[in-house]
Amino acid sequence: MDLERKVFDGIHIVDFGWALAGPLSVKYLADYGATVVCIESQQRPDLLRVSAPFKDEIPNVNRAGFFSYFAANKYSISLDLNNTAAKEIAKNLVAWADIAADSHRPGVLEKWSLDYDALIKIKPDIIMIRSSNQGLTGPAALQPGLGNHINGLGGIVHLVGLPDEEPVSPMVAYTDYCVPPLAASALIGALDYRRKTGRGQLIDLSQFEAGLHLIAPLLLDYSTSGMEAKANGNACEYAVPHGVFRCKGEDRWCAITVFTEEEWQAMGKAMGNPGWTKDEEFSTFLGRKKNEARLNLLVEQWTSQHEPEHVMMLMQKEGVAAGVVQNAEDICSDAQLEERGFFWEGDHEEMGTFSYLGQPSRLSETPANLYRNAPSLGEHNKYICLEILGMSEDEYDRHLEAGVFGP
Repeated sequence: MDLERKVFDGIHIVDFGWALAGPLSVKYLADYGATVVCIESQQRPDLLRVSAPFKDEIPNVNRAGFFSYFAANKYSISLDLNNTAAKEIAKNLVAWADIAADSHRPGVLEKWSLDYDALIKIKPDIIMIRSSNQGLTGPAALQPGLGNHINGLGGIVHLVGLPDEEPVSPMVAYTDYCVPPLAASALIGALDYRRKTGRGQLIDLSQFEAGLHLIAPLLLDYSTSGMEAKANGNACEYAVPHGVFRCKGEDRWCAITVFTEEEWQAMGKAMGNPGWTKDEEFSTFLGRKKNEARLNLLVEQWTSQHEPEHVMMLMQKEGVAAGVVQNAEDICSDAQLEERGFFWEGDHEEMGTFSYLGQPSRLSETPANLYRNAPSLGEHNKYICLEILGMSEDEYDRHLEAGVFGP
């Protein structure tokens, strides 16, 4: 195993993206060796740089935990793209790059003459990926928005919450996490195509369309039978019990799912076969489904007497799907994640010791690893100009004095 060699060694990426979906897409490649340069702005920092939580609750663009999770292994250069000299530096980075990535609303890069039609004049075989809310074409292409809005547009909000109550917007912008794996796959395909043909291409990725993959079975159900899925709390049409059940302790829960008659019997055994499991009303799946509310209360009467880990152990021992509802403290001390080295510790110049998320995939010969902390805003201005672009010290100093890199 060669720990020094990475899958994407030698691949250069210039990242115009901001917020989550776009930057996370190219981070996959950065973790496996690609050289990624983020073009940022002092005047308009990345949304995640100004979003909580901040390390030690000290607000600062270089202490934002959310940004740092998704920016490790990247370089940062701060450029005011409204400045002509700054735009020229960006174009020089395009000439150096194999891939240009963007996640702004269509029209933003066009304003700076940095869209695909402009970039292929600089680098004819450039691969450009543009991840936007609803794609580059169509009547809604120019509508602004973020991942949370796509939760609504994509029907996810319609499915969350309790029956006959107002929809609930999830805390997480799910589509922001659907896009990166699809983007990484598309980029790998485009790199392979260029290797074979010498030609680059434009990848137009719609976050709205990516998110629809989350509810594909429900869309199929509607298109074939006209059935409209609705919010159903924690219930599932083909499983009972199916939900999260309060356990011993403050705000401690365990998820339990029973699909088959065998699993129902196994659940009863795990619980010590309480008398109510033999009641006539629970003797069939349809009976249990009809009396689901009462069944859930009876299950919770039992789970509330035990620690969630104990409930999980008893259920899993009998072959019933169950899992503790973990909080952040649980996850950060999870023995499974620790054994697999999921969290990487770095020494950030402002935050000090900081724990980064690892990659869930393990490549035996060329594993991902943390080799560069998340950058401070503009941290690598001089390195990028001198070492990557070959700029002279004098030219760099003139740009610095002229405010090309920001105030």
